[in-house]
Parts: sequence; C-alpha cells; structure tokens
Amino acid sequence: MQQRERSLDMFRGLTLAAMIMVNTPGTWAHIYAPLRHASWHGITPTDLIFPFFVFIVGAAMFHSMGKLVGQAIPGKRIGKRAGLLFLIGLGLNAFPFTEAFESLRYMGVLQRIAIAYFIGAVLIVSLPRNGLWIACGGILLGYWGLLNTVPEPYTLEGNIVRQWDLALIGANHLYQGFGVAFDPEGLLSTLPAVVTLLMGYQTSAMLSNTSGAQNKCKKLLALAAIALTAGCVWNTVLPINKALWTSSYVLVTTAWAWIILAAIIFVVDIVKQDKGFKWMEIYGTNPLFIYVLAWLYASVLLLIPVGNTSAYGALYQALTIPLSEKAASLAFALIAVSIFYALSHWLYKKRIFIKL
Repeated sequence: MQQRERSLDMFRGLTLAAMIMVNTPGTWAHIYAPLRHASWHGITPTDLIFPFFVFIVGAAMFHSMGKLVGQAIPGKRIGKRAGLLFLIGLGLNAFPFTEAFESLRYMGVLQRIAIAYFIGAVLIVSLPRNGLWIACGGILLGYWGLLNTVPEPYTLEGNIVRQWDLALIGANHLYQGFGVAFDPEGLLSTLPAVVTLLMGYQTSAMLSNTSGAQNKCKKLLALAAIALTAGCVWNTVLPINKALWTSSYVLVTTAWAWIILAAIIFVVDIVKQDKGFKWMEIYGTNPLFIYVLAWLYASVLLLIPVGNTSAYGALYQALTIPLSEKAASLAFALIAVSIFYALSHWLYKKRIFIKL
C-alpha cells in the first residue's frame, strides 16, 4: 500500500473545521457574507466546503481500496459501508425522533457521500486509472445533457433534479429551505458528486506516485489552471451552481482543492514552516465521528429550554453583549470548532480512531 500523503490529512482536518464553522453559526440571520452559500447561481468560499469533503473521501479511498483494484467487485464490503453511512445520515435527519415519518427528509450530506462512495468504489475496482478519467468526463457531459432535457434546466422550480426527486422520493421527503420542495443533495445531482470523489482518488494516486514536493505542487497547479479555466468557460452556458452540483461547479471546486493542497505542500514540505499547522492533521483523524457529534451538539443545544429561548440561543445572546451580532455569530461557531478540536486532540493522544 502506498504511503499516505500528509497534505491530504491536513486538508481533511481544515475542511472538517470549516464545515463545523459554517454549519454552527450563532444565528443564520447574522452571518458574514463569505460564510453564506450562494443563493442560487455563483459560488462563495462556503460553497467549496462540501465538495472538499467529498474530494477527501475519494482521496482516502486510494489507500483503503488500493488492494481491491482489479479484483472482483467486493460488493458486500462496499454496500455495507455505504449503507451504514446512509443510515447515519438518515438518523441525523430524524433526530430527536419526534417528527412524523411522512415528513422525514431522506437525503443529506452523509447520504450523498454514501451514494457517491458506492458508485465511485464500483468504478474504482472495475476500471483502470485512465478509464476513471474517461468515466469522469462522460458523467460530467452526460449530466449536462440530462439537465437540458427540460425547458427550464437551471431554475429552482423547473430543473430536472427536482422533478426526479419529486417523482421518486416525494415532496414531503425533500428539503424545504428553498421555499419549495427541492433537495440540494438530490438523487440525480449526486452523479456529478461521484466525479468530485473520483478526483480525490486520482489526486491521491498522483501524489503517491510523484516524487518531490516541488513536482507535486507543479502538477497540482497545472491541473488547477486547466480545471479552473474550463469551469469558468463552461459557466457561460452551464452556470456554476452548488444546489444542482453542475459540471462547471465540479471543475471549479476541484481546482480550488488542488490549489489549497499545493499551498499546504508548499508551506509544510518546501518552506518547512509546519509549526502551527499540526492542528489540521489532528482535526482530521476522526472525521465522521466528529461530524456526527457536531451535528448532535447543535441539535441538543436547540432542544434545551433556557428562559424563552434555547441553550443555543442563550449562548448566542450572551455573546452579543460584548460583540456585534455578526461577530457573536462567528464566535459561537468558533467555540464549536474549538470544542471539537479539543475532543479530536484527546482522541488523537489516546490513539483512538473511530471508523466504519
């Protein structure tokens, strides 16, 4: 098995910390602009975080599945892991288990990762590495074609992703936060997310087979330049859109993943200035466990009554005494990030690594 790339482990920790920060503001009403998702078309720094997470899952698969490539498809192992991931995500949607099943949202972050993992794993063990690049191109082009099979392909109400989910899942089981039943982690839009995952796998393979930090940086930046240019050009006819996970969005977010990886390698392996960056590596050692706990942390705080609000609201209100509303909201999020870093650090020191 190839040696793990430290930069990818650090990238995973950075991504997890960022995900907790943007998912746990003191209030959604007062957030700094870079910490918001684009309302529909377009991209913000926050829109990079989920695809980075999917990318890192793919990068880790290069090491966990390396011995399986070229063998008969280990369907039981792949299916079990994907199924557990999906059920954990479904359980988080159901928590605290007081909502009627008729209105339970089926899809979500972990559910999308589960489906992308399953499809990606089958492709990885079935195709040679060059075949994976061809599959990625085919999926991105095919998805673009599917989007354009309806009269209003890029609108909230008329896109085919929503139409498929309405037909296959039903409006009551979709996300309602857009004002209409539409799931940003829909079934059809998970197909291009498979490409994001495979890009992570291919990146891990490339880094493991490239000697020298400078050569790694050069390759990553060259790929980033190609993907970023292609994504921006494609954006003129296929809008960059996270909710639809458009093909142009895949290229642009993957390009930024390569840029950040190159920056980490440059600082840590070329400049040799890794002091102060160890926390990222530690934070990423139990990603699924920490993600689930962070979700439950916010959910439980919202359930605890404090006066005429919740423990969540009371803590935020306390922070607004010395801080502005936006600063207090960010401080609330950073407290959550700090709590889960402390837990990650304790688990790391105890050599406890929780995996499926």
